[in-house]
Amino acid sequence: MELTTILLFATAAVASLFMAWVIGAGSSGATPFAPAVGANAIPTMRAAFLVGILGFTGAVTQGARVSEAVGTGLVEGVTLPVGGVIVVLLIGAGLMAIGIATGYPIATAFTVTGSVIGVGVALGGDPAWGKYAEIGGVWVLTPFVGGGIAYGIASVLPRPDVPEAVSVPLLAGIVGTVVANLEFVVLSSAGGTLAAAGSAAVPADGIAVTAAISLGIGVVVAAAVRWDIGRDQAGGLRRFLLSLGALVAFSAGASQVGLAVGPLFPLLADMPMVSPIAVLLGGGVGILVGSWTSAPRMIKSISQEYASLGPRRSIATLVPSFLIAQTAVLLGVPISFNEVVVSAIVGSGLAVAGGAGVSPRKLGLTVAAWLGSLVLAFGLGYGSMSLVGP
Repeated sequence: MELTTILLFATAAVASLFMAWVIGAGSSGATPFAPAVGANAIPTMRAAFLVGILGFTGAVTQGARVSEAVGTGLVEGVTLPVGGVIVVLLIGAGLMAIGIATGYPIATAFTVTGSVIGVGVALGGDPAWGKYAEIGGVWVLTPFVGGGIAYGIASVLPRPDVPEAVSVPLLAGIVGTVVANLEFVVLSSAGGTLAAAGSAAVPADGIAVTAAISLGIGVVVAAAVRWDIGRDQAGGLRRFLLSLGALVAFSAGASQVGLAVGPLFPLLADMPMVSPIAVLLGGGVGILVGSWTSAPRMIKSISQEYASLGPRRSIATLVPSFLIAQTAVLLGVPISFNEVVVSAIVGSGLAVAGGAGVSPRKLGLTVAAWLGSLVLAFGLGYGSMSLVGP
């Protein structure tokens, strides 16, 4: 193997690591625990510490599917060369860094997706319209689905006719059932999920057994949360909120690491000594370091400036965030975690305080930054590769 190829791959790997650091400092490091910080359930620095560890774990155990989609599914007919990969990562990381410096959460998925498509089209590739329709559908539906679910939960939790000893455990049971069906690399030999692994230990077989185990796990989680709230309501709500934050942080690492390391995946064919797991580990480390070193600024921005959050409203924010993030991981779709959490914050804010529960100016500037970053990333990617060539 030529020394030039090795050096170029090393340069791309460094750019990928920088991108992972930016993701950890921004979207995946800031958004998962921001509602909990806003509800005064956990200090900012402790949240940044935990989100780094959980994001790393999610990146390694669930990050492969989105990574493959970003690396090979956005443009047809061409494979990005090393130079194109470096351009993609520098554009994405540069725009994200601007967002962190200004305090506005630039959507990582928008910048990376736009730059990958721009570079690929400039190299003569064909647009993957089917994948774009899938991605666009998720992006467009996220504010309505996430905001709608958050609005509904936030509307129910404070109602006197729906006691929290019933509503919160019910939410916990739903979340527990979903967790039972999440796919993990470490469980691939046993069916990939906790429910499948459990069904393998039962003499009977079939979907009914897996469904029964899933519901059983959900019931156990609901019962545990009900018991905790019954003995200490404030403490129980806080612990459930922190558990949701942990699940969202894990999901953030799983979905966002692909935006950093996905562009490297096509290059692995020429670097057989480097495994996809090693690439995911590197991305996970970058996310962890970014979360530990620079996430607190964005955590404060989201938790304090978008809306005034309380424990119940924060729960309403994190439940749909977790569900949407895991849906995106299942579909292999790059998704903006900022869009997910901010939409849920807005939905819960409208339920609790109406129009006074959110900052229209901040929200408008954020949406403009998201759309602008997508268009700008495409233009920069296309223009850069048109100038420098493959």
